[in-house]
Amino acid sequence: MDTRSVNSLEAFFMGFSNNRAFKADPRMLARAKGMYYYAPDGREILDGCAGLWCVNAGHGREKIIEAISRQAAQLDFAPTFNLGHPLIFELASRLRGVLPGGIDHVFFCNSGSEAVDSALKIALAYQRAIGQGTRTRLIGRERGYHGVGFGGISVGGMVANRRTFGPLLNGVDHLRHTHGANAPFTRGQGEHGADLADDLERLVALHGADTIAAVIVEPVAGSTGVLVPPKGYLERLHEIATRHGILLIFDEVITGFGRLGAPTAAEYFGVTPDLMTMAKGITNAAVPMGAVGVDARIYEAFMANSPPGIELFHGYTYSGHPLAAAAALATLEIYAEEGIFERAASLSAYWEDAVHSLSDAPHVADVRNIGIVAGVELAPRDGAPSARAQAVFNRCFDEGLLVRYTGETIALSPPLILEKTHIDDMVGKLRDVISKVD
Repeated sequence: MDTRSVNSLEAFFMGFSNNRAFKADPRMLARAKGMYYYAPDGREILDGCAGLWCVNAGHGREKIIEAISRQAAQLDFAPTFNLGHPLIFELASRLRGVLPGGIDHVFFCNSGSEAVDSALKIALAYQRAIGQGTRTRLIGRERGYHGVGFGGISVGGMVANRRTFGPLLNGVDHLRHTHGANAPFTRGQGEHGADLADDLERLVALHGADTIAAVIVEPVAGSTGVLVPPKGYLERLHEIATRHGILLIFDEVITGFGRLGAPTAAEYFGVTPDLMTMAKGITNAAVPMGAVGVDARIYEAFMANSPPGIELFHGYTYSGHPLAAAAALATLEIYAEEGIFERAASLSAYWEDAVHSLSDAPHVADVRNIGIVAGVELAPRDGAPSARAQAVFNRCFDEGLLVRYTGETIALSPPLILEKTHIDDMVGKLRDVISKVD
């Protein structure tokens, strides 16, 4: 019998974490309710990042808990390969009311990473289905984050996520990022940088449009520090892609379900892509789920042009899991009944003023915002990249505020049930911590 302590921290190989530092000085979460996490000692921690950009309706929602419990007692699992269960069809139909017009079919998976790889495969298979089999190239963007599948890190543009995993997918290229198109401390979308979308024209000229299947971007890049698209950028990218027969994929894993004060970033910006990835807020993070929204013409191409039998040779054991479907339906009800998206929109101006009040805090090099999300970029310590941001993250936790840090940026994306008092508390605590950290 293994006699090692079951309470040891060593058994868990943590991802995207400094295992050695954490296990030497662990910071633990024991429970959560509403806007707050609670440490094992009962200390209250204001959730400034909705867990991991995902608990949009706040923690511990009874409607979601009850829906999961009922479903587990009735049908704990059902495969969706040539079989089905009623809830997942109901959810797909309900999502039609959330997604932009034209995106009226939904493929289900279990995470944002799986949603991205699924969207890329659907794009490639669609081009072959319509007789464009030479279109195999995928275009991502520098500083993009599209999860951790091999497809996602291939089209992604975060160097640290790529460097240790070999050559990845062939036939991938990247657009330039949009960071720096506007002066620091720009509020919302900047006036300059729409022309950066013309980088897709450069890649078309370089590779040939007939080799490019799809281009994928986050409407607002979250994990690389809240990079807000310049005015006109997404519109221009859409026009260029459409003109060249290239599918446009929006990665809305973060921006979907109210983060910008609208059901999707596509609706917020008035730009409808061909495919859209979702996860996180789809179930309020209570049960893992991901999804791909698919334009009708793409779905119909599979139905019309595939030989008899299976149209898409892709899927997951847990696609459309009954518990996830129950959680998602309950979550959508909460969003609608409580006007969560509208609430976020109504608070966005107050949020903007509050986060930009940090502009004169020590070490702050930039503040970026849109909807209910913000990035506070710190000047790095000499020779120690990310060290100051990590110190702020640690001290914020110790003083009762959960934030995210990515590179030199402190990211804020709280649950959308927040009040103005929560915003004041969040910004006040962050200012205090930044002022204390060298």
